[in-house]
Order: sequence, then structure tokens, then C-alpha cells
Amino acid sequence: MTQIGWHASHEQIHPAELLRSARLAQDAGFDAAMCSDHFMPWSERQGHSGFAWSWLGAALATTDLTYGTVSAPGQRYHPAVLAQASATLAAMYPGRLWVALGSGENANEHITGDRWPSKAERDARLRECVDVIRALHRGEEVTHRGHVVVDRARLWSLPDEPPLLIGPAVTAPTARAHADWADGLVTTNQPLETVRELVDAYRGAGGRGEVAVQAHLSWAPTEDEAFALAHDQWRTNVYPPPVCWDLETPGHFDVVGEGVTEEMVRGVVMVSHDLGRHAQYLAELVDVGVDRVYLHHVGQRQEAFLDAFGQHVLPQLRPGRAVGAARVDEAGVTATA
Repeated sequence: MTQIGWHASHEQIHPAELLRSARLAQDAGFDAAMCSDHFMPWSERQGHSGFAWSWLGAALATTDLTYGTVSAPGQRYHPAVLAQASATLAAMYPGRLWVALGSGENANEHITGDRWPSKAERDARLRECVDVIRALHRGEEVTHRGHVVVDRARLWSLPDEPPLLIGPAVTAPTARAHADWADGLVTTNQPLETVRELVDAYRGAGGRGEVAVQAHLSWAPTEDEAFALAHDQWRTNVYPPPVCWDLETPGHFDVVGEGVTEEMVRGVVMVSHDLGRHAQYLAELVDVGVDRVYLHHVGQRQEAFLDAFGQHVLPQLRPGRAVGAARVDEAGVTATA
């Protein structure tokens, strides 16, 4: 059965409030969670950007959910430091952490003052970092000189099982390229045919493990409110690569977001006041062949979303299984649990 998770957006929500929402997500019946790992928000209106690794320790300690995050080793994070951070959490919370390793975005990486490399260089650097992190997770001493430099690094506190290293992709060629190293694949919601192409490219190239989708959506009691949330919080996120890779500051994203149309917003966010439409859309994603769907409500307040989806959407995706305060039997009849 496909797992339904919740996405914790550090760029939009204060870390203390986000931690409270993680507990609410567990109570609402979500199976898992994932979070972003940025230094900057996408917009000055979002206004936050807590440190993912501090937050993950607290979230793992105070809930029973599994967690993942999408990080970029090689510039802001030295791969040995990222290996140590992930190994420590995996040692304390066995089987509950995965880490997706990407090539990065300038908005987060430029803070080091180093040159922002070309995409080809970043991809080559990522592959080196993957090899370094895997070797360190095996307990090896690592010395390496290339796009990254490592001198006699070794991890002394290791988990019994290293965390899964996942490949993030938004195009079929990237998904195919990740297949020879990744323990799974994660992408964002795109047209269903595009998601299907990603899944097929990864599986066709021998990709192993689960495929996950982070689904951006906006829900509110009325359609106007749902769209207003999406337009306010997510209009800076409608542009595909390389624009989203190369912009430097939240102010830059806000400038390019000024002319974004309603159609563009609805192209990247599932916007609806109708919980049935959300359930149908998510069911279609599941049918494409994904193993996990992480729901990202793009509003800054999560309580009403978690309550509504826990009671009315999750049961439609899990016939016969009790979730939150409601369940749906095989005939589709809802009853109070």
C-alpha cells in the first residue's frame, strides 16, 4: 500500500511551529514526513528557514514517523559533515531516516562565497560526494581529491544500517542517471505523464528502491482562499530549471514572481477547496506507480489542512484502514472510528 506522508516546509514556517505540526500530522494518520533543507526561503513573504538537521533530531525524538530530507553536498555542506549528521541520526533512530542528495541551488550555496559551478560540474561533484558518503557510512577512512577534498576522514559512531541515499529528479534523464547509485527516487508533482516517464526511466535503467513524489497542493474552505494561499506563498516556485537553480536571493525570486499568472500557479500546485478533487488527484499519482506521496500544503498554517485531510482524504486513499477520526470501508462508506 502506498504510504502517505506530510512535507514540512522550513522556508514557510517557524521551526517550533513546524515541530508541533509534525506531531499533528502523526495524530492525523500520516505515515511519514519529509522536510526541506534550505538556507534561504523562496520568497521574503515566506520568511523562515530553520536548520533542517537540528529540527530532524527533535522531530525524530518526539514522533514515531520516518523522515527524509533533500540536501546538497559539496559546497554549503562538506560531504563528510553530511555523512556524520545522517549517520548519527540513523544510529539513534534506526530505519527512520533517508537523505536525498542533489546538486544544489545557488540561493543556498552562494553563502560560502565560492563560485557557482555549471550543472555539469555540480553533477560530477555530486557523484564524488555520494561515493565519499557511502564509504564513510561503511566505516572506511576516506581521502579524496577532486571536485571535493577529503583528508583522512572516518566516522566513529555508525548506525547498524546506513540511511538510504535517494536521488532527486525532475526530468527523465536525471532519473536515469541516478539509477546506478540511488537507493530510491524522489520527485515533485508534475503532469502525470511526466511523473510516469520519470518512474519508467528510473526503473528501466535498473533503479532500485521506492519512488516518492512531493505533491504541492493548496486547500481552504473556498476556492478563492485556496488560490490566494497558493499565489501568495508559491508563485515564486513556478519556474523550472535552470531559473530555480541559478537565482541567488529571496528578493530575486520575488521579482520573477511578480508576473506569474493564475494558470502558472495552478500548473505547479493542485489548488481546490474540494477535498474529493484532492483525493482523486492523489489517487491518480498513486496509480502512476509511486510508493510514497508526501503532501505539501503550501499555506503557512497547517492545522486545518492536517485535520481535514486526515479525516476525509487519507481514508479515500486507504480503503478499509482506520485513519484519524474516520475510516472508509471497501464500499466507500465513511464511518466514525
